[in-house]
Amino acid sequence: MKFLKRALWLAILVCMALPGVSEETTGINLEGYDYPYPVHRFEFRSQQQDLVMVYMHERSPQPNGRTVVLLHGKNFNGAYFGETMAALLEAGFDVLVPDQIGFGKSSKPANYHFTFQQLVENTHSLLEKIGLKKGVIVGHSMGGMVATRFALMYPQSTERLVLVNPIGLEDWKLKAPYVGVDAWYQQELDKTAEKIRSYQKKNYYFGEWKPSYDPWVEVLAAPLDSIDYPRIAWNAALTYGMIFTQPVVYEFSQLRVPTTLMLGTKDRTALGKDLVTPEVAATMGRYDQLGPTIVEQIPQGNLITFEGLGHLPHIQDFPRFWAKFLKVLK
Repeated sequence: MKFLKRALWLAILVCMALPGVSEETTGINLEGYDYPYPVHRFEFRSQQQDLVMVYMHERSPQPNGRTVVLLHGKNFNGAYFGETMAALLEAGFDVLVPDQIGFGKSSKPANYHFTFQQLVENTHSLLEKIGLKKGVIVGHSMGGMVATRFALMYPQSTERLVLVNPIGLEDWKLKAPYVGVDAWYQQELDKTAEKIRSYQKKNYYFGEWKPSYDPWVEVLAAPLDSIDYPRIAWNAALTYGMIFTQPVVYEFSQLRVPTTLMLGTKDRTALGKDLVTPEVAATMGRYDQLGPTIVEQIPQGNLITFEGLGHLPHIQDFPRFWAKFLKVLK
């Protein structure tokens, strides 16, 4: 009976946590797009300008005294953690989910020097603002690179590091030619909903598609017709440059916190695959091979794999992801 009550309560939370795109969602900061939980504003000054970092911060009704910080990927925002947030709250964890500057509902500056160190500084300042001294730092995709840099810079604030299909497990500039931010910018300007779906289907979901993946295309496509979309595209271009030129792969051996890699082994995400020959592209983004290699470099590292899943285990098969994720947290 206790299990049934918990399952029912979790189901209600998950329904509450489903985001939605309204017919008016066209703004640069996703105006009209409902996040799964109330959003808050962290106003601060960085690089000679006033910025706003939007975040969700929920406290568990039965707190265990621990907080999980969820850091989103490049082609996402905090909303796709809705189901994860609901389960964490039910399990007793408080949850903090920020949108990084340049993403989601946060500021899209006209000019910003994007570095992983800067994003970490912004995130750590948010933790200080809400009074969080230490948390479980979880990063997905690009968020994995931010989370890794966070743990390197602030090990005292990192209870545990969890990397869910993080990009940056390899140095792509060793295989793919450099392209400047102007080229990345043009690529972003040329995006359509169909191109977004095609990219995700090929790289994230190994050629398969389910209707449940549509929301994560719709939220990216919603602002495409906005008069301000070029600013979103420019921020995206700058972060592509950051990812390509600032690898963290050489520093995993320097991590001093317990670290878990959680990898969908069919993921083939890699920046620059479209810039190289098919033969070279086939060697990039091989998470099934990268996982065992990287975990050996991490002093307190362990590897958990999801056979048959791709870039988003928490979206593709949440029950399977959650069962293993909860064990990592305990």
